[in-house]
Amino acid sequence: MTTLTKTPFLFFLSCGVTVCVMAGLLLPVSGCGKATASAESDLKVIVLGFDGMDWVMTGEMIRAGEMPNFKRLADTGGFTALGTSIPPQSPVAWSNFITGHDSGGHGIFDFIHRHPETMTPYLSTSEAAAGTMWKVGKYHFPSPLDGGSVDLLRKGEAFWTVLEEHGIETTVIRMPANFPPSGTATREVSGMGTPDILGTYGTFSFFTTDQFAPLPSTIDGGELQIVELRGNRLDTHLYGPDNPFLVEPTRLSTELTAYVDVDSNAARFVINDNDFVLKSGEWSEWLPIEFEMIPSQVLPAIGRFYLRSVAPEFELYVTPLNIDPTSPAMPITTPDDYGNHLCKCTGYFYTQGMPEDTGAVVEDLLTMDEFLTQADLAGEENITQYEHVLSEFERGFLFHYFGNTDLVGHIVWRSMDPDHPAYDADKDAQYAHVMPDLYRRMDEVVGHTLENMPENTLLVVMSDHGFAPWRRVMHINAWLAENGYLVMKDPSKEGKNYSNVDWTKTRAYGLGINGLYLNLKGREMGGIVDPEDRDALIAEIGAKLLETVDPATGELAVTKFYPREATYEDAGYLHIGPDIQVGYAERTRGSNASAIGEMSTEVFSDNTDRWSGDHCMDHESVPGILLTSRPMQKQGTTLKNLAAAILFEFGIGEFPRDQISPSN
Repeated sequence: MTTLTKTPFLFFLSCGVTVCVMAGLLLPVSGCGKATASAESDLKVIVLGFDGMDWVMTGEMIRAGEMPNFKRLADTGGFTALGTSIPPQSPVAWSNFITGHDSGGHGIFDFIHRHPETMTPYLSTSEAAAGTMWKVGKYHFPSPLDGGSVDLLRKGEAFWTVLEEHGIETTVIRMPANFPPSGTATREVSGMGTPDILGTYGTFSFFTTDQFAPLPSTIDGGELQIVELRGNRLDTHLYGPDNPFLVEPTRLSTELTAYVDVDSNAARFVINDNDFVLKSGEWSEWLPIEFEMIPSQVLPAIGRFYLRSVAPEFELYVTPLNIDPTSPAMPITTPDDYGNHLCKCTGYFYTQGMPEDTGAVVEDLLTMDEFLTQADLAGEENITQYEHVLSEFERGFLFHYFGNTDLVGHIVWRSMDPDHPAYDADKDAQYAHVMPDLYRRMDEVVGHTLENMPENTLLVVMSDHGFAPWRRVMHINAWLAENGYLVMKDPSKEGKNYSNVDWTKTRAYGLGINGLYLNLKGREMGGIVDPEDRDALIAEIGAKLLETVDPATGELAVTKFYPREATYEDAGYLHIGPDIQVGYAERTRGSNASAIGEMSTEVFSDNTDRWSGDHCMDHESVPGILLTSRPMQKQGTTLKNLAAAILFEFGIGEFPRDQISPSN
């Protein structure tokens, strides 16, 4: 059988991302030793990006002597707060760093944007475009001339493109908001924004014989199957995406068989050519999985299996099916075979941009201990890969991203926050060590780097934003309704996807974690606000937001509001973004429901979710961190100007150099 080439597969991914992949320097990759490179330069720069590493907590641990390698950097080069983006969301923040522009210049304003002409939300960083299809009976096939594409929606020039043009070799590993990879670095692995094989940010599979398990439709972030044991045998299917070759939507599937041995507390599994045994509580290695689409082509993927139990109920968790880096169905590396090289050197790895499975623990399908084990597997795998990449690094520029500090923080933060409304001392106090331990582990990564980096290397350690407790939820659409800006058809009902909104009377609506849009005439599908009234309405809503008090705390719920034109200095893509970004007070955040267009009947509520820490608040309350191994010639103070400071070290004085055209 042959594996599917990229072009046809791109057609059916529903939430991919669009980048015209440019031809980079195709570096021959063979073996696991030092790589050859072209540019000669004495200076080398390594940047370690620790997502969500908090300025306050890092400082406290440095002063307490718990992060000695961070202290080495603080003593020799400095330790400062790094100004984050507006809003302080990871895709926005890292895009600021990559391009040297704010959202007005790179076009990323939130995790979620919308098409105003249809009010359809979409993921902000990428998009899959279907090509021309040729129909033959029940099948259709992508035209060889127009087989579809995956495009990166981030605009602006990446700083490593400038380095490459100056003859400086660059390696960029797991950079967020860089899927598909730009193609302009010598080596790249895409990061946050890279989907699983279903085209989602991560959809796990969970199999159980428990007939009273939650209905599949109620599971967020995963797919649940109620299965039946016949004797000691269980037959089911693992599902992939829709078959792109079939006219009628039909999901790909492959048979999965389990033979359960209760006495041994174990089960034998057979899927494709994989035949393996797991004991309860045991994880498999990465396994290659294939889905047959037509007799001549298969869709490759990889997955890991975790057997939770065999009795009294059989329970099996399967990770989101990841893109196989040895035979990628979508572009995830530069050059194309770099993923294969990494696999040969350090083994299969999560290609999914956000591998820590927060959805499974939020849905109580993994316990906290099981989640932390899964997150540790992902984190250690990344560290192992970094240490290998570092061993091959001889010249130029290297960036490597670590996401554990962010995604684990979202889940365990309340263990350090006894004032959190969902804090339970019996359950949470035992995990208060997790984040300090994780920070110490990152300190070890820095120590390994200092001991193994080449001579004349500048080490930069950074984070994109900080962290804070998330105790209170503000439902922005309910606030808009309460203040007469959004009108519901039936105020007693909540409704999803704006289904309960009367657009003929609605002047504003919330979408995205921090976004607030006007229902503007000539822009929105059912717009009623005259463009000449826009500025006055923005000012009116902003003033009321700043006066809003959470009745449960007696404190202001919003400490900043950011009108679009007054907030962003760059103007080329302002038209994509919200009319207002809401800067929630520290410990308050916008609701997940409002972020995707759902309505609520209450404005404020306690955050009782497992997701208990966050950063999508007033940007001044959650700065990132910046440490360097020596003082830089030009001080980076914000994500937006840090890349320019790094390029200045190489003698490159102008960045960003691309001109941003007027917004339309």
